[in-house]
Amino acid sequence: MKEFLLQFQDPNTQWVLFGTILLGLASGVLGSYALLRKQSLIGDAMAHAALPGVCIAFILYGSKSLFWFILGAAISGFISTWLIHMIVKKSRIKEDAAIGIVLSVFFGFGIVLLTYIQNESTGNKSGLDDFIFGQAASLVRSDVILISAISVILLFFTTLFYKEFKIVTFDPSFAKGIGLPVKWFDNLLIIMIVLSVVIGLQTVGVVLMAAMLITPAIAARYWTDRLSFMIIIAGLIGAFSGGVGTLISTTTKGLPTGPLIIVAATSIFIFSLIFGPKKGLLQAFMKHMKLRKKTAMDQFLLSLYDLSEQSRFEDSFTEIEVFEKRKIAKSLQQYVIKELSNKGHIQVEDGMVSLTDEGLEAAYKLVLHHRLYETYLMHELEFQGALSQKEFSLDMLTEGEKKRLYELMELHERKPLLVPNSLRTHKKKVYIHEL
Repeated sequence: MKEFLLQFQDPNTQWVLFGTILLGLASGVLGSYALLRKQSLIGDAMAHAALPGVCIAFILYGSKSLFWFILGAAISGFISTWLIHMIVKKSRIKEDAAIGIVLSVFFGFGIVLLTYIQNESTGNKSGLDDFIFGQAASLVRSDVILISAISVILLFFTTLFYKEFKIVTFDPSFAKGIGLPVKWFDNLLIIMIVLSVVIGLQTVGVVLMAAMLITPAIAARYWTDRLSFMIIIAGLIGAFSGGVGTLISTTTKGLPTGPLIIVAATSIFIFSLIFGPKKGLLQAFMKHMKLRKKTAMDQFLLSLYDLSEQSRFEDSFTEIEVFEKRKIAKSLQQYVIKELSNKGHIQVEDGMVSLTDEGLEAAYKLVLHHRLYETYLMHELEFQGALSQKEFSLDMLTEGEKKRLYELMELHERKPLLVPNSLRTHKKKVYIHEL
């Protein structure tokens, strides 16, 4: 701990930590827009395409300068983005293929230039290797100030044009309709994404910068459906990853900062993937199990009602008879019996199962809904569309259509048998003749 505090007091460590936190914050925020605009791969193309720009800047300037390297990388990134759009627009090549072509050509050209520079007498002083895999430790104060300044500017413009970027991202047609210069905002957002990529090249490297841009945004997507919250969460994840990666690299010998930042961001993504409340695997599994259990209970009630209807509600049935009517997973069979018994929907005596008054009511409504749905599917063209929502709903039909649907159900002899008179006095019951 003492050694850690001593290293943390080092001004160079403080500057690098400050720069990586701001870089992660800006990358996470702008990565959210890149993800939602389905431009994740373009970020990867920009990172790889930046290498020849860095090499050309070194050849022209003659010495290492992060400012000129960023300028060269930005120009090269803009050109690669423009080429991708032109290839997609002017040819029959799809966007993913265009990205692959531009990425490979630019990166290959960059490697050729890098090899040429390394063979020169001053090539070993160029520090260009840092832009391939990243080396945050090579950052000096002036470099961190430049990266931080650009990050702050990017965050400022993102906050300033938040509403415009939101509309352009989700509904460009509406944006045009209200008079927003959509093309201008599109270009501005691309410029900002390019800048967020190029300022992180020396820290994270060409190979991993796309992950720095996208991983925090993907992780944030598992926690919220609102853009404002997603941007904030992605920014915090990026900043936390930058800080954690830098601190681990500082206190551990031989571990590079850039890859550790990506490992930290990926760890948060994996955690979000599993435990995220919106689309996490655990939440999805719980919803799936809940749906399976509900479906199994509905299937049991449907089967028991069908059997009871055939016997005019006079007989009881074995569990095996009911389960054979509609297949239910064996792992859920005892759960279904227990839950329906606890709810008071079924009565089990000496291995025989029968519907209680409450169970008969619940089963009747369920059967009525299913048979109306079956009838609707057979005559779907006669109706306006009760399936415009996720589930079949009578509320989507007019009164005339409802009446017609009931008539068709009777025509097909699918009308459920009326519940015995002794049960009709129940205030909560709903029957066909009352609808």
